[in-house]
Parts: sequence; C-alpha cells; structure tokens
Amino acid sequence: MNTRCVSIRFLLGCCALAGSLLWSDPARAQSGAAFDHSTTRFPLTGSHRREPCESCHAEGLFAGTPDRCELCHDGSGLRAQTEKTRDHVSSSNRCDDCHDTVIWSRAVFDHSGVEGRCATCHDGMQATGKPLDHILTNGDCGSCHSTLAWTPASFDHANITGTCAGCHDGVTATGIDTGHFVTTSDCGACHDTRRWSPSTFRHASAGYSGDHRRALDCTACHTTNRDSVPWPSPGYAPDCAACHATDFKPDAHKKVDSPPILYTVAELKDCTGACHEYTDSSFSTIRQTRSGEHRVSAAEF
Repeated sequence: MNTRCVSIRFLLGCCALAGSLLWSDPARAQSGAAFDHSTTRFPLTGSHRREPCESCHAEGLFAGTPDRCELCHDGSGLRAQTEKTRDHVSSSNRCDDCHDTVIWSRAVFDHSGVEGRCATCHDGMQATGKPLDHILTNGDCGSCHSTLAWTPASFDHANITGTCAGCHDGVTATGIDTGHFVTTSDCGACHDTRRWSPSTFRHASAGYSGDHRRALDCTACHTTNRDSVPWPSPGYAPDCAACHATDFKPDAHKKVDSPPILYTVAELKDCTGACHEYTDSSFSTIRQTRSGEHRVSAAEF
C-alpha cells in the first residue's frame, strides 16, 4: 500500500468517526466543532495535543489504538519516534507513574517499582552516592536504609568489611572505655557482635601454657593490663617457671636418692616435661622416669 492510499484511508476514517459523533450530537454538528478527544478513553494532554492524528492512529486505523505509553513508545517507530532509553532506571513502573506529557523531564520518582540495586543508580554520578566517610560494607543500601525514611538506618554488622575500630573510635560509634585492656587487637578478637560479653578470646600464642584449672583474670598474668606479660622470672620465659619459679620445691624433685642430689628450677622450668631419677651421681643409669607429672588443668598440680 502506497503513501497516497494510506492518507486517503486515514482521511476516510476520520470522516467516518467525526460523522458518527456529529450524528449523535446535533449541537456539535451545527457548530462544526472539531473532534473532542476527551470523549474517548485517552484524553489528549500536554504535548500529545500538538501531535497529528496519524502519529497514533497509524495507517488510518482507529480501533485497537494503544492507550499505554510503552505500547506506542516501543522503539518500532510505527506510532512514536521516542522510547525508553537503555540507561533508564530498571523499573516495573508505567511511564506515567513518574512522567507527565507536559514536561517529560519533570519526573516524580517513585522507588517502589525500581528493580535494580541501589548502587546501580546511586554511584555519585547518576544519583547521590555513598559518602567517603561511610562505613565500609559490601551490603547494598537497602540492607540498612529505607527509601521512605533514609535515617535512622537499621544496621547489620554482617555486611561490614572493615575493622571494628574503624567505626568504634569514640566518635563515629562507641569506643573502648578508659579502663579497657590495652591491646592492638581489633574488638572482634575478643567480642562478638551478636553477644558482646562474655569475651570470646582464646590464646593462640605458642608461649601460652594452656587454660589453667582455676579460672584466672587476664590481669593475673597481664599485670599491667596490657598485651605484654611482665614475667616475674623473665629468664625462664615462656616456660612455667617464668611465673612459678618461687613455687618450686627442690626437695620434691630428686635427681639422685643417695647421696641426695636435687633438680634446680632451670632444669625443670617446664613443669609439664619429663624428668629422671638416677642411681648415682654419674647420671648414667636411670632408676625411674617421671613424665607428665604436672598439667596446668590438673587438680593435683
């Protein structure tokens, strides 16, 4: 079908539609008024009022003309030349949920239909982004914030990627109190965000002798309330004798029975080790062997 035929068909359609309306409305027929689109299910507003009829009624067809923005502005060019741009916010909204036909760029944005992650738009260029001093996190904005009320935020530690001290510095968030154990370790080494107390700290140092049978306060060994341990007998560190040299009883630790020769603290600085009792001072023949006599968790220590 050539252009001439389409134009004639379109004009005939217009005449038929106008004639039917004029016939049903004698007053309109006498006045010769133009067709009133407000009587249809798609009243013309804004820039639509300036468009020629054939822009929407393609090929002179009136029946079945779409009344939804995206069905005309579909990129086909059949009815409208414009369409949703590729960089448009991913949304399930209809066009007229945000835009109007008077000034298209004057959009009233509604987050309810948005389907992409917040950071997709809020990258500091398309929309306001995360500030430089924001808490380090791999969570999306919606993990803590709501589009209805941005503050206060519903905070979840599970998404945090930084250290505790990065926020808990006494300014951004509650920090270490003045009487706290002095340490370079991060809060997470001793505490859990789900239950702050009691402390969950466990010694991992090779120099730690193990959990003692009697529950000890940290300051029992860390007497200066710091990470470092001021050993009472530093020459024996990190063995038991570094703390318990003054508890050593020579009489109970025979090396030779007769004539009596006793072990020194330096020889038995590791209380959990093995020792031998010899037959004589040549120390060549073992009379008996004692091994594992003392354990830090044993009641008979």
